[in-house]
Amino acid sequence: MGIFEIKAGIFSVGALHWDRRLFDELIPLPDGTTYNAYLVKGSGKTALIDTVDPEKVQDLIDHLNELKIKKIDYLIANHAEQDHSGSLARMLELFPAAKVVTNAKCRDFLKDLLLIPEDKFITVQDRETLSLGSYTLEFILTPWVHWPETMVTYLREEKILFSCDFFGSHLAASRLFTEEEEIVIRSAKRYFAEIMMPFRSSIRTNLEKLDGIPISMIAPSHGPVYTRPDFVIRAYKDWTSDQVKNEVLLPYVSMHGSTARMAGYFTEALMRRNITVKPFNLTKTDLGELAINLVDAATIVLGTPMVLAGPHPAAVYAAFLVNALRPKTKFLSLIGSFGWGGRLAETITGMLTNLKAEVLPQVLVKGYPKADGLKALDQLADQILLKHQELKIT
Repeated sequence: MGIFEIKAGIFSVGALHWDRRLFDELIPLPDGTTYNAYLVKGSGKTALIDTVDPEKVQDLIDHLNELKIKKIDYLIANHAEQDHSGSLARMLELFPAAKVVTNAKCRDFLKDLLLIPEDKFITVQDRETLSLGSYTLEFILTPWVHWPETMVTYLREEKILFSCDFFGSHLAASRLFTEEEEIVIRSAKRYFAEIMMPFRSSIRTNLEKLDGIPISMIAPSHGPVYTRPDFVIRAYKDWTSDQVKNEVLLPYVSMHGSTARMAGYFTEALMRRNITVKPFNLTKTDLGELAINLVDAATIVLGTPMVLAGPHPAAVYAAFLVNALRPKTKFLSLIGSFGWGGRLAETITGMLTNLKAEVLPQVLVKGYPKADGLKALDQLADQILLKHQELKIT
């Protein structure tokens, strides 16, 4: 990433990973990512807030050398996951007098994951402070954003929130500060959808915890720094609310054209009723895009043919993903085609137990859809329209 001076004595010293395309061997990264680490030099002490993924530790070392850093007193660990903490052991080798400052749960994780000995830690409580002389760090525990031990660090004098994964985005960019809010907010929404959405209620609680704190800047662990943070805070409040939009998400897969025909007809039926519909062919879909659109949709309708007496494996994976991400969706349904029988509907609905959503009647046809099957799709579209009107989201 290079070195950026954020304020006097406050530097971004992390690393860019332009070509990383998969995170946790699971999450697509179309725009790469960053591992942000921040150096805060007070009049008395120096702290490094977070480190970088071990693959990029040399970038962090080079940046510290360029700044001629000979001593670090505190290594602040906001989060134990290795893309944040993975270089802590190397930092302790380079700065053996440094102490790792974190909360009790994160301390225990770091002892297990990185084998850091007990005597290297300073354990802090919620809202405890640490003086660097001219700067004061305040530690705010934010559990389940998105691990149980996460916290953020607040620099009181400059009103900077070092927010860890909170408000982050997997977006590699040559400039540190946000300039194109529309692009950044889409990356932040993708990040929220893929990583944060299962913990929506916990995140809402932690947002409330930040309400009374004046924040002039948000410096996350991934993505650009927000110099006008209000827009991303408002977005998070929207995403974590219970409000949904007049949208139907339609992930589907088709083997011989029958389910594709149903998906196409159903898409147009919804459009005629002024419902926004977002169809996703699961054999071609970036699952991150699917996750983004889970954030707001009032209704999810999954389309699948029968395969070996059950749903298509692509539909099974989509159902698993939806269940794991726990969106605030209000209604669920299923459309598809079968040849002779099986447990298509039972399998899919049995996989969606995490969702607090009303299950609407499914439309399953034998073979290629005929007039009665298409009429049933119109009836389902009518029912969805009525349900959306009842929520006053038209």
